[in-house]
Amino acid sequence: QVQLVQSGGGLVQAGGSLRLSCAASGRTDSTYFMGMGWFRQAPGKEREFVAHINWSGGDIYYADPAKGRFTISRENAKNTVYLQMNSVKPEDTAVYYCAARDIFSDPDRYSYWGQGTQVIVSS
Repeated sequence: QVQLVQSGGGLVQAGGSLRLSCAASGRTDSTYFMGMGWFRQAPGKEREFVAHINWSGGDIYYADPAKGRFTISRENAKNTVYLQMNSVKPEDTAVYYCAARDIFSDPDRYSYWGQGTQVIVSS
């Protein structure tokens, strides 16, 4: 079992920066814990993928809106993943969720979710 606790988020003006954090606890050993990702959901919209990082190896994947502006990274010793958001736009406004998958997760699926963090980008 894995628990995810998010921090960060808040209000930021367009063009500014923000960093989100997500700390995992529970079973996070490398034989079980596979990777973490970030998703977001705006009101009335479906949840969409933002970025993913494998826990071992560090392979990274970004959705098109995140490319060139957002950076996902991990700090294995702290079981923490970050999303550095630069050059934010009003359309980045959403609730951001971190997620994790283990060895039992279906391919490209996530088994654990954080509580969500609101990001509001003002114009």
